[in-house]
Amino acid sequence: MKRIISIMVMSFLLASAFVPSAFARDSEVDLVQNVKSAILIERDTGTILYEKNSAEKLPPASMTKVMTMLLIMEAIDKGKLSMDEKIRTSEYAASMGGSQIFLEPGEEMTTSQMLQGIAIASGNDASVAMAERLAGSEEEFVKQMNAKAKELGLKDTEFKSATGLPGKKDYSTAHDMAIMAKELLKYEGITKFTSTYESYLREGSDKKFWLVNTNRLVRFYPGVDGLKTGFTNEAKYCLTATAQKDGMRVIAVVFGAPTSKERNAQVTKMLDYAFSQYKTHPMFKRNVALGHVAVSKGEKKKIEALTSEPISLLTKKGENIENIKQSIVLDKNLKAPIKKGDKVGTLKLIQDGKILVESPLVAKEASKEANWWTLYKRSIGMFTRAGN
Repeated sequence: MKRIISIMVMSFLLASAFVPSAFARDSEVDLVQNVKSAILIERDTGTILYEKNSAEKLPPASMTKVMTMLLIMEAIDKGKLSMDEKIRTSEYAASMGGSQIFLEPGEEMTTSQMLQGIAIASGNDASVAMAERLAGSEEEFVKQMNAKAKELGLKDTEFKSATGLPGKKDYSTAHDMAIMAKELLKYEGITKFTSTYESYLREGSDKKFWLVNTNRLVRFYPGVDGLKTGFTNEAKYCLTATAQKDGMRVIAVVFGAPTSKERNAQVTKMLDYAFSQYKTHPMFKRNVALGHVAVSKGEKKKIEALTSEPISLLTKKGENIENIKQSIVLDKNLKAPIKKGDKVGTLKLIQDGKILVESPLVAKEASKEANWWTLYKRSIGMFTRAGN
């Protein structure tokens, strides 16, 4: 059962109303050429602004690491991993070919340093070391990757590795990769790594290693702060990019460009198009408390319900929104245990009866099952209050 906790009406003083879901997908616009597939979305709403063959299954190469980084950031957010934890490199992880940071068997680096190696230098060795830390083996980590893809509703993606190395037969689509990037960008800390153009590992040692971002747009396109390139002979040149300007964040994905120069040029076209044609209207940041939920038999009787992602509305430039109703629906009869990040409600933004945005609200913290003594004291307290 659910109950509506509150409905508020917010007015914007500008005249015309616009419904984001009514956007025509500009597939007919001759925006991107010379690539196998592409997509452009606005991050907060997920609105597709442009697409070309976006459902075609193709090898993602090192863009696979978008999912790898997502699971790392999710583990950090849930307290299962810390940025300062030292991660040991196995012989198997150190044996990875392709792009690497040349980890040696037994070498330890912090999670933060491993993320630098993955996000900046596309380190296959660092990706596998992190996979083994989180799941025990790369094989088990791949199962988690595919489970997360299924959770996100991605029907055209299957991972066989944590790296995207050739021969593994990973496949995905531009659409699915954009959704993964959208999810990764919930964790604002990731752009600290993906936006860095150059850095160093092992500073102060004779094995100092220079990292240079494989995504050159980080340096040459204002506002680009991620996310991940990819290349194999089969996949050709791929890129999942994100940029932010005037409060709007967009994600552009390209598969199968013939050269890195062409890949960057086509992504640049999509970014230019988004920022020239569209505008977002921010409503909520991530982790904003919008109510409390009761937890039956929980160690904590009530926990806060937070926004799980940034919430915005999208319009074409020159168009505005009005008469937006906000509906906060909190789940009733929740029973312990509740984990941090579990869905506990839903936020909807509604205009003229149409749902513009629907986003899950999540638990701020965990609530374990209360022990018998806690439950006994509560029952005595209830009896005492009733007697008074």
